[in-house]
Amino acid sequence: MSVPETIISLDKALELREQGCLLVDARSPSEYAEATIPGAVSVPLFDDEERHRVGLCYKQQGRRQARRLGVELVSPKIPAMIAAVEAALRDARPPVVVFCWRGGMRSQALTTFLNLAGIPARQLAGGHKAFRKHVCRFFEQGSWGRLLVLRGLTGVGKTRMLKRLAEQGYPVLDLEGLANHRGSAFGALGLPKQPSQKMFESLLWDRLRRIPPDGYVLTEGESRHIGRLILPERLFQALQDEVSLWVEAPLERRIDIILDDYPARDQLRETFVPPILALKPVLGGKRTQELLSWLEQGRWRELVGALMTEYYDPRYLHTLPQRRLTIEATTEEAGLAALKRAIDSLLASPPGVMPPVPAGEDG
Repeated sequence: MSVPETIISLDKALELREQGCLLVDARSPSEYAEATIPGAVSVPLFDDEERHRVGLCYKQQGRRQARRLGVELVSPKIPAMIAAVEAALRDARPPVVVFCWRGGMRSQALTTFLNLAGIPARQLAGGHKAFRKHVCRFFEQGSWGRLLVLRGLTGVGKTRMLKRLAEQGYPVLDLEGLANHRGSAFGALGLPKQPSQKMFESLLWDRLRRIPPDGYVLTEGESRHIGRLILPERLFQALQDEVSLWVEAPLERRIDIILDDYPARDQLRETFVPPILALKPVLGGKRTQELLSWLEQGRWRELVGALMTEYYDPRYLHTLPQRRLTIEATTEEAGLAALKRAIDSLLASPPGVMPPVPAGEDG
């Protein structure tokens, strides 16, 4: 049995995606919100309530009646769906690649509507389910270049340094940016909602696959968990394999950086209470109440300094990497210059091998 010309494989769809084609997710809004192919736009055939109705009809009355109900629900929306795809095409190039959950009726229907309207469209075989298998297989068997990892105590400016380097053309993987979380007990404050685990992995796939096998990317050292999200096991292990770039900075500068990271801290004051209370088993009840009092009084420098020296620093110093190049970041510019020298030194050595440390420098 021949495959219709309008159906394409995932490999071909991803190739077209690299060439700038438009990917259209025909699933319901809640499915799209949970996870999609990065860059895809949402043009749902059914909204969530309609999808529920069609599914219920299928169970109670059978396939034929469910299809008829689907036609009744979709027919009035066809012009608007076509218009939505046309609007999205202004920043893309044809053909349009349409997918649903597993390459079924929803993507087939929207593909047909678009082609009838004169918009070249293809249906993705296997749908989002095939893409999800592709991402999982990548993290199980795929490869990427070297991961050069910045580590250091809280507030030394690792994220800032990575941002500056990215602006200067260095390849950077912003794990906290992809996760919408700063990776600490207070890491979610003031940031958008974290993506789902599936979407996080899709975003990671999209970034990691772009690293050439003989290339590298700079990233920040993280624990296995970033907020409620979990790094894939092989990626987490890769972060441990390379020599660390260990950033150090004076405490007062670290406090300045942390306070800059929370510009709306006074408006967020109540949201700081639960994370501080969660530290009670470590800091004790009396000290926790004192920190809450400082929070209420807006004594931010004292609060931040205490949290770093009494909670964060002991945790990080306990796992101080043995293989490390130390970067002294007394100022941001000094830190950037030292970091660039350390990067050059690492890249001149085999992966995971500690490079020679010049005399007078602490490795």
